[in-house]
Amino acid sequence: MAGGRRRVVIVGYPDAELLDIACPSDVFDVADRLARPGYAVELVSFTGRAFRCQSGLTLVPHGRLDRVRAPVDTLIVAGGLGHLDAAADARLVECLRRLAGQARRVCSVCTGATVLAAAGLLDGRRATTHWLDARRLAAAYPAVTVDPAPLYVRDGNVYTSAGVTSALDLSLALVEEDHGPALARRIARGLVTYLQRPANQAQVSLFLAAPPPDHQVVADLAGHIAAHPAADLGTAALAARAGVSARQLSRLFEAHLGTSPARYVRTVRTEVAAHLLSGTPLPLSAVAHRCGFGSTETLRAAFVDHFGTPPSAYRRLHQRHVQPPARSATV
Repeated sequence: MAGGRRRVVIVGYPDAELLDIACPSDVFDVADRLARPGYAVELVSFTGRAFRCQSGLTLVPHGRLDRVRAPVDTLIVAGGLGHLDAAADARLVECLRRLAGQARRVCSVCTGATVLAAAGLLDGRRATTHWLDARRLAAAYPAVTVDPAPLYVRDGNVYTSAGVTSALDLSLALVEEDHGPALARRIARGLVTYLQRPANQAQVSLFLAAPPPDHQVVADLAGHIAAHPAADLGTAALAARAGVSARQLSRLFEAHLGTSPARYVRTVRTEVAAHLLSGTPLPLSAVAHRCGFGSTETLRAAFVDHFGTPPSAYRRLHQRHVQPPARSATV
């Protein structure tokens, strides 16, 4: 600790996401004013020069990454559109690898997980990233178990978080580890944010990800699909329900949902299956049946396509303390 304060080093780079930097810096700044020991936050870049964030704003770092020396309490790597270029910079990656070996904990926000993965810091670990980038990360780094669902993941002393504002949830969790839940709640109230979302809360729910479609026919069908995933939801059946032709229905879905009726139905069924897998002890065959999949193989294919992981692995990662239903006593 520097001067009795825990040192937090945030690594930025050109085209970093501003919120990935601002969220943790603000949380630790408030904590520094409320707790002892507090936190000394510094922003660094590889060159030490100012860099332009993807939003167009320019940040001036405190110093150069390669000049950071121990002790470092918490090392945080931001995400952003420039994460691939950062991960491809061998010198930057080597600096991170060195510092990670000296830090008490190492964290990434959003696509900053790519930079940690490039440094080998996620090998053999479970990690998350922004859900839109999860499939690419898993393909590029097969030694990493990528879980696209939760807001943040801790594996040992390595923490990865989901997209953008999940940095708030992760930072509050880190403060809670250090100073307890009362301080984390106080900071959250001061920042007018959630008191703290749990780590395993889903990043995105299909039912909350976007407002209902403006078109009444599409909105009605979307509600019907969500409520009856095991029903006949073929394009012909949906068109008949809506009183339009199959061709017109396809045009409506493309215009208002950006996808075809069949793809939309498959996505809904997969997300409903994810809820059942994490919240119930139902066998895969029963989950497949309840969600309208013809077989466990069909469920598996849809799951791998949507989440980048098979349903059995998803269940192992997400199911917590789900007990099988009690057997009725025989009489």
